[in-house]
Amino acid sequence: MVDHASTQGAAGSQRSVGRDVAVRSVVAAGLIDAAFIIVFAAIGRASHSEAQPVLESLSVAWPFLVGAAVGWAIAWFLLDRAPTSLVAGVAVWLATIVLGMSLRAATGRGIAVSFIIVATLLLGLFLLGWRVILLLWRRRRTQ
Repeated sequence: MVDHASTQGAAGSQRSVGRDVAVRSVVAAGLIDAAFIIVFAAIGRASHSEAQPVLESLSVAWPFLVGAAVGWAIAWFLLDRAPTSLVAGVAVWLATIVLGMSLRAATGRGIAVSFIIVATLLLGLFLLGWRVILLLWRRRRTQ
């Protein structure tokens, strides 16, 4: 049996480093998206002066987090896009809204038109905004 790790030399370690960077990028992007979804829910709960803002924020956030996870799967497996790309961001954003609202409706939570509009705009700003900033920063760095 051949130990591929020992026969790959520098090229093998470069692939390993590249894979490690890719994994860190995926994890970081997922955490950023999740954090923004939770912030979105917390802003909404704070505007309603809830007695238990943390629990209520998580209660609002979970359907959108599920939607985001599906959006990630679409971006990663079907579209074959990097998690920080705008295309991935659009997939995550749309899945977050569509599935988040669907799950809210299925569980008896409100989906008033005003909530749909605010959620769509704010989550679009959050989930696409950080990707646009990253894209601009990378372009500026390479110039």
